[in-house]
Amino acid sequence: MEFDTASQSLSPAAASHHPTLRLPATCDPPSEHNPPKQASWIVFGATGHMGRSLVRAVLSHGDQCTAVGWTQENTMDQMEKLQDRNCMGMLCDVRVKETVDHVMRKSIERWGYIDIIANCTGYGVIAACEDQDDYDLRNQFSTNFLGTLHIIQLSLPHFRAQNYGRYLIFSSTAGALGVPGLGPYCATKYAVEGLIESMLYEIDIFNIKATLVEPGHVRLDEPDDIPVPAGTLAMTAGPPRPKRYGHFFVKPTPSAPYTTLSSPAGHAKRMVQWLNDRQPVSSVKSAELIWQLGHCSYPPLRLLLGSYAVESIRDRLRSIIEEIEDWKHLNFPVSLDEMPPTEDSKKDTKDTTEQEQDEGQEME
Repeated sequence: MEFDTASQSLSPAAASHHPTLRLPATCDPPSEHNPPKQASWIVFGATGHMGRSLVRAVLSHGDQCTAVGWTQENTMDQMEKLQDRNCMGMLCDVRVKETVDHVMRKSIERWGYIDIIANCTGYGVIAACEDQDDYDLRNQFSTNFLGTLHIIQLSLPHFRAQNYGRYLIFSSTAGALGVPGLGPYCATKYAVEGLIESMLYEIDIFNIKATLVEPGHVRLDEPDDIPVPAGTLAMTAGPPRPKRYGHFFVKPTPSAPYTTLSSPAGHAKRMVQWLNDRQPVSSVKSAELIWQLGHCSYPPLRLLLGSYAVESIRDRLRSIIEEIEDWKHLNFPVSLDEMPPTEDSKKDTKDTTEQEQDEGQEME
């Protein structure tokens, strides 16, 4: 299956007028009858696959945005190229709480308030669970889970003070099902999902809402992502193009038990290498829906993006329900109506039926 990148590429402006890119009316999304007010965003992970498309969608709609790059991949010079009347580029390492606090304070100083925080940061190591060392494990949890918690803890006081706020937390299909070769990464996303679900009970009274965004495999399809012909000057302004495998690091040398071509531990590696630039989910279209999500009145707890996300998560939930039904007899007593008849009960029933027939004959 090959994607014609050029024909499928959309600008943010074109995506905003796409007739099928609309959230359900039940969540009260922005529309002609419900025009959105200008909002101020912070987008963490603004230089990744989804982050930069979201920043472009936010700015195309006239919102204000702090675009936050990652200190390990971006430089301040690169982020300053994003500076605009409605955009401020910054750097941050979500693992370090002080850098997150700096982003929050500078954003409030620039825009006066913050309405929506999107966390698109993420880091994953593709390898068997047994092959991932302490550095791999701690780095994934520090980035994906603790980084999300740092953002929430430092922004909640501001949201509570203004009695309004919106979190758009990027989880993954890996936050709802296990993927061989991505065990610790899945564990971090499961942890994020549990964190957000629990937190919602605590913050709903303050008019603060959150949504877990669960995209499938996302491809780069911004107009400037079209392969550049040889000899043509590529677009160089702003942060560099995201790496092919996004925020995943592929460990190059698996241990002997996991080196076979069909090893389940190699599934994630084979998948990302096969997909290459053919991921089925558009980052531009997804960004448009996420912008609408930031402005809708009744956001869902989860937003699944792409048929892969829908089908895989639905199949996993269906298997859990089926397993519960298969084993529930161990936990719930069987009612008398559901118990199979015993030999004694069959004999009692036969005697009762014969007695009733004799009494009927006597009455006649």
